[in-house]
Amino acid sequence: MKKQHSMRDDTIVQAVQEGEVIPTTPEAERQPVQDETTALRSELEQAKGERDQLLDRLARLQAEFDNARKREAKERQDARDYAVTTTVDPFLGVMDNFQLALKSGGSAEQLRSGVELILKQMEDVLRGLNVVAVESVGAQFDPRVHEALGSIETKEHPDHQVLEEVRRGYRLREKLLRPALVKIASNPAMVSD
Repeated sequence: MKKQHSMRDDTIVQAVQEGEVIPTTPEAERQPVQDETTALRSELEQAKGERDQLLDRLARLQAEFDNARKREAKERQDARDYAVTTTVDPFLGVMDNFQLALKSGGSAEQLRSGVELILKQMEDVLRGLNVVAVESVGAQFDPRVHEALGSIETKEHPDHQVLEEVRRGYRLREKLLRPALVKIASNPAMVSD
C-alpha cells in the first residue's frame, strides 16, 4: 500500500515540476482508495473461500482416517477371533471325551485305556496345528530344545544321551514352544579331561 502511495506521490511531484494541474477534488482522491479497498475485499473473500474448502477437506480426511482406524481394529479382532476359533474347535472333541471318561463307571484298566485314546486324539489335534513333540529319549542332549533336570550315572549309554523325559517339549514348525525337561546320561568313562 505504501508503494502505491509513494508512486502516486512521485507522480504528483513530477506533475507539479512539469507544471501540470493536479485535481484535488475529494472524488479524485477517493477513487484509487475505493479501487484498492474493493480489490482487497475480493482477495479476502477468495482467501475465506479457500480456507473453508481446506477446512472441509481436513474434516473429511480426519473422518476417513478415523473410519480406517476403526475398520483396521475390527479386522484385527476378527482375525484373532478366527485364529482362536480354529485352534479351540479341535480341542472341544477332546474335552468331550474327557468328560465322558469321568462319567464312566468302568474299571481302572478301562479308564486307563480311555485316557490313552484321548491322549492320542490330543496328539492328532496338535499335529493338525503343526505342533510336534521334541525328540528326546535316545537323542543326544541339545540345549536348544532340551532342559536338563539332572543326570544319571551309567556306563551303558554315551555321555549326554537323553535317558528320561520328565516333561515333553513341543515345537510349532521350527519354533520351540517349550523345551523338553530331561535327565541325561553321565558316563565317567567317556568324559574327556
